[in-house]
Amino acid sequence: MSHLDGRTVVFVTAMRGIEEPELVEPWKAVLEHGGTPLLVAPEAGEVKAVVGDLDPAGTYPVDRVLGEVGAEDLDLLVLPGGTVNADSLRLEKEAVALVRAVAEAGKPIAAVCHGPWALVEADLLAGKTLTSYPSLQTDIRNAGGTWQDAEVVVCHERFPLVTSRTPDDLPAFVREALGTLG
Repeated sequence: MSHLDGRTVVFVTAMRGIEEPELVEPWKAVLEHGGTPLLVAPEAGEVKAVVGDLDPAGTYPVDRVLGEVGAEDLDLLVLPGGTVNADSLRLEKEAVALVRAVAEAGKPIAAVCHGPWALVEADLLAGKTLTSYPSLQTDIRNAGGTWQDAEVVVCHERFPLVTSRTPDDLPAFVREALGTLG
């Protein structure tokens, strides 16, 4: 993993339904490596996490609201999963615009589980190879991407993209996501 001093990693979520390990484990790794993690969501306040999409988990304070952060403000964008989180996030125009702007700036994006739904909505998957929670594979193919069943897939076509399937894949996901920052 890389040294992240001076690097900002933005985690974009909806207000509820975030798969807790997919937020917390990468967040801790950013801190451990000297980076600055920021939680960006549609509203001020706190987001609510879950475990396994069903069991309530922790709440986490929002650092910035969508629209207050642009591609120029970050070094890596992370899209945690959670079915409700990812489905809600892809309906947020400002979230989709941020994802698109980060990709157009050539900056890395890391998405786990259902997180790639925002990439589908941003129309960024043509020519990309990635993985996700298995139920997204048809959405990814319909969006022009190639889906693989692997713990982590890194694709550098147009912009760096790191994807993983589930919380079980988080060690590989975190290693590769932070590895995009050198």
